Amino acid sequence: MQDIDIVDLKRISELIYQKYNYDFRNYAMSSFKRRVQRIIDLKKLTVDGLLKRLNDTPSFINEFLDELTVNVTEMFRDPSFWRVMREEIIPAILLNHKQFKIWHAGCSSGEEVLSMAILLKEMGILNSVQLYATDLDVNIMERAKMATYPIKNMELNEKNYIRFQGAGALSDYYKEENGMAVFNKDLLANVNFRKQDLVLGEPFNKFDLILCRNVMIYFNQTLQNEVLKKFHESLFKYGYLAIGSKESLIWCDYANRFIVVNNEEKIYKKIKD
Repeated sequence: MQDIDIVDLKRISELIYQKYNYDFRNYAMSSFKRRVQRIIDLKKLTVDGLLKRLNDTPSFINEFLDELTVNVTEMFRDPSFWRVMREEIIPAILLNHKQFKIWHAGCSSGEEVLSMAILLKEMGILNSVQLYATDLDVNIMERAKMATYPIKNMELNEKNYIRFQGAGALSDYYKEENGMAVFNKDLLANVNFRKQDLVLGEPFNKFDLILCRNVMIYFNQTLQNEVLKKFHESLFKYGYLAIGSKESLIWCDYANRFIVVNNEEKIYKKIKD
């Protein structure tokens, strides 16, 4: 197994940036290294072999992104977070807007989007909300659009849903086909899926709520600042931002433009333009 050093990682990230316009140069180095190492081992390549494949085979970039981006997710992850969404955050938005917009940034395979759709359906407002789900990885987004997951994943998802104290059973929303849980497509009727690069992409809409949970943990300080600036621009004044439980805005330049709404669940409100 070839060990990768910092120089190798810089060569790889620079090639990807120059050739494909994806910017991994400010990813947290340890996590970027771990993921690139995994790709090299998986594809049985050397660093030079990986660089050659990336340079000579443009179609390989999607395979590379698929392996590189983090796709470990579950439905109603951190059930207490979802209860706060249902009981505090969404009712607060509804005080001023009967229709509103939510952005799931870094939506991965779609479990979080589906969780939100179920929550909104149980609140009776799914048709009043426009959901946007974005990711850098087009392959994983195609899986999100299918809303179809291995049935073995449902045990954990069902446990989360019970702890969230949903209105029924999670199985009310899917049917089992060939070992897969196929969710009701109506849940995603108001979801716009689009490819979006959090690093290089421009703000594309204004939102009342942005969820970007467990994504910024993989960015270094410079990149966290850049991404938070984009989120700030993308939120209406008094809009909400939710990040992951191990993440923080405290060191970011834009932190003083937000107030903490719920410290435990890492939910913030934009108070300054």
